[in-house]
Amino acid sequence: MRPSGRPPRARWGSYPPAAPAVRLVLVRDHELGDADAGLRREHGEQPRSGRVALAGITRPEQAAGRERGRLEIGQGERADAIAARVVRAARSCHARASYIRLAAMLDMAWVREHPEVLERALSDRGASSDLARFRLLDEARRGALREVEGLKARRNKVSDQIAGLKKDKKDAGALIEEMRGAGDRIKELDAKVSEAETSLEGWLLTVPNVPHDSVPRGRGADDNVEVRRHGQPPRFDFEPRPHWEIGERLGILDFERAAKLAGARFAVYMGAGARLERALINFMLDLHTREHGYTEVLPPFMVNTRAMTGTGNLPKFAGDLFRIENDGYWLVPTAEVPLTNLHREEFLEGDRLPISYAAYTPCFRSEAGSYGKDVKGLIRQHQFNKVELVKFSRPEESMQALERLTLDAETVMQRLDLPYRVVTLCTGDMGFASMKTYDLEVWLPSYDAFREISSCSNCGDFQARRASIRFRRTPGAKAELVHTLNGSGLAVGRTLVAILENFQRRDGSVAIPPALVPYFGAAEIS
Repeated sequence: MRPSGRPPRARWGSYPPAAPAVRLVLVRDHELGDADAGLRREHGEQPRSGRVALAGITRPEQAAGRERGRLEIGQGERADAIAARVVRAARSCHARASYIRLAAMLDMAWVREHPEVLERALSDRGASSDLARFRLLDEARRGALREVEGLKARRNKVSDQIAGLKKDKKDAGALIEEMRGAGDRIKELDAKVSEAETSLEGWLLTVPNVPHDSVPRGRGADDNVEVRRHGQPPRFDFEPRPHWEIGERLGILDFERAAKLAGARFAVYMGAGARLERALINFMLDLHTREHGYTEVLPPFMVNTRAMTGTGNLPKFAGDLFRIENDGYWLVPTAEVPLTNLHREEFLEGDRLPISYAAYTPCFRSEAGSYGKDVKGLIRQHQFNKVELVKFSRPEESMQALERLTLDAETVMQRLDLPYRVVTLCTGDMGFASMKTYDLEVWLPSYDAFREISSCSNCGDFQARRASIRFRRTPGAKAELVHTLNGSGLAVGRTLVAILENFQRRDGSVAIPPALVPYFGAAEIS
């Protein structure tokens, strides 16, 4: 339901099958000129009530003060039903529709104007992209758009002339023939624009985010920069065992039966093991919702392709995901995907920001390329549990929000008395969508090293642009892209691993951290 007192927003629909590549956008007067203003919902919208005066379709770079035609949408009419009338009223919607399709990646205007910055950023990430191809496609698209707009303007003008000649009973044959040729050329150009846009979309969707200036340059994990440490690794007067041995000896982890049920890199938690996993989930959610101000969400564990594309998982990382072939759904690799997409194609009120969500979900990943110790035990599983933290922030507050989110995740390990460190990932080790990431690494005796248990990232407006998530600082103000942030709070399975290994005893039992005892119901597993 729309809150009372808020003016109704213009909605949008799609063209009928004859023109599936073009989107119709209806914008209110005060929204003209905003990027993707008026985008709200897809199919299934409710019929309008009353009569809403709407302006036509415009390119965002056009001046908002220009005189425009208007039309009325009557009660019960859907946006898709009046598409043809809107197109006629706006004369040419192609430029606007093109902009909408291409606004969902990196800012194309920014790429066009700062190719050297992008090239350097990609080099710092150890990535490559064919910027020459971008320039070629972009110029082909822009040139075709300019020509088609000129032809359509000429056609509109000549149409009036033809009507005048016919009214005066004069020969309009030459002009009519000219317009036939113009119509054929417009069709050719429209096809050229569509082809260029499809190629540009494919290119833009595979380009990673640009690192923040504060991110250290480097090629891999060896170039990450340690920020701080907390706690001291335990000293044992016996040879510590790895968690998979501890779990099997205690009868709380069963990898052999998991392999029988599903295959390699799955686990069955039994008895106290299942109870410990559940205790950790509840402990983390209570901490984040009761003390850190997050709103708990229980989202679907499957999402559609648009959701995966919005967060940057698709199309580049399809090989890392699990897909349900018959239905086209994807199993979530992290709750970041459904939580971020909660507000896809929405305008948020500025006074609601920041918005903070926490969610537990199982996560599903192929974990291709894992090897050595990582494929033993619980470190890299195809299915694992995680509590995820997601924030939506104003742009100027997002770096501070990243620090806050990171501290929230750290608090879990502090309460559980787990030794850990925080590192800033270098440009070559960051995730695709991130502009800055802190990794939280917990001490694991079996590795004699710190291992990742959470990644806390500021994605800037990268995901918001792909998912069309915007906000207004004040009612009627220009729409801006939010900044999105995410981090594990924490990976539950790896937290269980850390407890088993850091709190193991000589007799094979495991102590439970005091903060977790009320959730687990006992002080040890033996």
